[in-house]
Amino acid sequence: MKFTRILFQGDSITDGARSRNDDLNHVLGHGYPYIIASKLGNELAETRPVFFNRGVSGNRVSDLYARWNEDAFSLQPDLISILIGVNDAWRIVNGEPTGATDRFERAYRHLLEETKEVLPSVGLILCEPFILRTGATAGKWDEWQKRIGKYQETVRKLAEEFEAVFVPLQAALDEACGRADAAYWLWDGVHPTAAGHYLIARQWLSVVQESRFAIR
Repeated sequence: MKFTRILFQGDSITDGARSRNDDLNHVLGHGYPYIIASKLGNELAETRPVFFNRGVSGNRVSDLYARWNEDAFSLQPDLISILIGVNDAWRIVNGEPTGATDRFERAYRHLLEETKEVLPSVGLILCEPFILRTGATAGKWDEWQKRIGKYQETVRKLAEEFEAVFVPLQAALDEACGRADAAYWLWDGVHPTAAGHYLIARQWLSVVQESRFAIR
């Protein structure tokens, strides 16, 4: 199958301050989706791949599900890339009422089940949520690490269960901290800098473009 309509979904890390109109100069935001689309859009200009960014700042996986008809199914993508989890963890670690019940795995599985039902031939890319110890995560690091570690294992398991491609990101960020401090890559322990977004994009491309869902 040829993958020519690629959708990026997630929270603020994916959103990247994207525009909400048809301005092609800003519609993909300024994060890793823009970097990926820039590279592949140039290399594959003859096949004219179309890239969508529907990341929304602050979203949890349950928020993705609530807008999935409009922001996924209606776009009829061939490939969906999902990066989600940090806001689910943030609400719980900070004791917010909206995080009282951890629905991450349940909601994520429900989202994937319905996606496969409505778009049976769609390719799925599940990206590993990540954190580094600095800024927002430093004060409750053990709690953050435990919660995100659980989500990372969940995403690996769901990728296998739904025959998706899993993109590991935590190890790449940990390794990068040997070159520069954590805040250089994730300025507050959660949100990437320009260098962090490039690292994510590079890792995504190295995994996806060597998989059965490679964009050609």
